[in-house]
Amino acid sequence: MSQINYYTVEGLQKLKDELNHLRTVERPSISEQIGEARDKGDLSENAEYDAAKEAQGILEMKISKMEAIVANARLIDETHMDNSKVFILSKVKIRNMSNAMDIEYTLVAENEADIKARKISIDSPIGKGLLGKKVGEIVDIQTPGGLLQFEIIDITR
Repeated sequence: MSQINYYTVEGLQKLKDELNHLRTVERPSISEQIGEARDKGDLSENAEYDAAKEAQGILEMKISKMEAIVANARLIDETHMDNSKVFILSKVKIRNMSNAMDIEYTLVAENEADIKARKISIDSPIGKGLLGKKVGEIVDIQTPGGLLQFEIIDITR
C-alpha cells in the first residue's frame, strides 16, 4: 500500500527536479564510471568497478523510491480551503501562554518542513496539536520539552 503525500506546487516541482537530476546527470555519470572501470581489465579484482556498481545500485534504489513518491503525490488545492480552522498550508499565529511570545508558523507536509522558514510539519507535535483548531482556542500540546499551552491568534493562507 502506497502512502499518499501532499505537496504544494513548489514542493512537488522541487521533487521532480531532483528526480530529473538523478536520471539525467547522476545516472550517466555512474554509467561512465562503470565503463571506465570495465576498460581497466579483470573485473573480479577491480575495486573501482565494485564501487561504481554499488553506487549504481544505491542510485537506482533512490530513483525508484522518488518515482514512487512522485506517483503518489497529490497537490493541495488552496482555493477550497476554509480559513476558520487550521489545516495544512494555514499560516497560524500563536501565543505561547507561558511567556506571552507570539510566533507564526505555516503548516506544511512533512517533506516540506523547514523550521528556519517557519514551516512546520503537520506531523510534528505542534502541527498535530493545531490542526482543526479555531482562532481564540487555547490548546495544550505535549512536546518533547514538556506540555506547552498556545492560544491561536490568527489563521491566514
